[in-house]
Amino acid sequence: MADLVVFGEDWGGLPSSTQHLISHLLKKHRVIWINSIGMRSPRPGFKDLMRVINKLRAMIGLSKTPEIINNSPKPIILNPRVIPFHGLSLVRKINKRWLTKHIQLACAKHDFKDIVLWVSLPTAVDVVGALDEKASIYYCGDDFNALEGVDHSTVNPMERELVRKVDLILVVSEELAQKFPGPKTVMLPHGVDFDLFSTPAPHPGDFPDEGPTAGFYGSLSEWLDVEMMAQTATAMPSWNFVFVGAVKTKVGVLEELPNVHFLGPRAHSQLPGYVQHWDVAMLPFRHNRQIEACNPLKLREYLASGTAIASTDFPAVRVYQEQVAIQKHKEPFSRVIQRAFENRDHTQTRQTMVIDESWQHRANQLEDLVNHLAEH
Repeated sequence: MADLVVFGEDWGGLPSSTQHLISHLLKKHRVIWINSIGMRSPRPGFKDLMRVINKLRAMIGLSKTPEIINNSPKPIILNPRVIPFHGLSLVRKINKRWLTKHIQLACAKHDFKDIVLWVSLPTAVDVVGALDEKASIYYCGDDFNALEGVDHSTVNPMERELVRKVDLILVVSEELAQKFPGPKTVMLPHGVDFDLFSTPAPHPGDFPDEGPTAGFYGSLSEWLDVEMMAQTATAMPSWNFVFVGAVKTKVGVLEELPNVHFLGPRAHSQLPGYVQHWDVAMLPFRHNRQIEACNPLKLREYLASGTAIASTDFPAVRVYQEQVAIQKHKEPFSRVIQRAFENRDHTQTRQTMVIDESWQHRANQLEDLVNHLAEH
């Protein structure tokens, strides 16, 4: 049975697709998880300063205990010691030496053998081939060429190098599959924690339960169409608009509206209590390259909850167009929400669309791929 060394995001909090998949593989495989290696150099400002401080705290063991997903066993978590200036060749050599040594010590301590290396971030490319691994996987869940907050001039060449070096490339969408060489690229779409989101949860009590409610959860970042939502909330004064998540973009116009409520971030396990008590769940994204390639986890979570869905138009949502109200050309988003609301009674039909797309099902597919790599 292969042991896994995984480069992903920071373990805990709102789980990424990598965390969902690996949490299921933990039932059969031992895992060393390396917390995230940034994809841009720090810049002057409070936000980046706090991230650096938090990374330093994690390195010396002062970070909070992460949330355990699905009661799965916990991986062995390593906080990488790296210099966050990946565009410099000397820095890359130093980081490779530090990372390789750190991981090798952990592998020796826990007697890891037959290692399969999993890389979710191109900034880990230099470790591929340095751990005497049996095989390597690049799991691509985003189009890094279009992703904001990335040093594209540095990360794009690293991704091309990573693609050449690994044995298998896993992608979450057809749009991403088109970027990579066919013979070693395999589709592994996102899944959903169906039981969590389909099981009835109580109203959390921190947003109004009078009048219809449209909601969104997730990071409130640049891809959220704030102007469109401000127009929508203004056009629908009898509706409540609820946003759950960290605010990472300017939302000044929305904040001024009396029927708009920002609740801040919530744990992943609490999200069903929100989406199940909205009349309409929203995907109000801008039209850009990042959204064209995205495959948001919340789309399947919304469907599993049974809640009606109103969305802007992008490729991943069209797969479920029979049960999602998708914005038409020049259609006001208020009308999209109204169309979704009129279709709100088809709860079971929406849930049926994703009942066979659980993370456990995706992990079973992944298990077969990992075992095949380890045996050859």
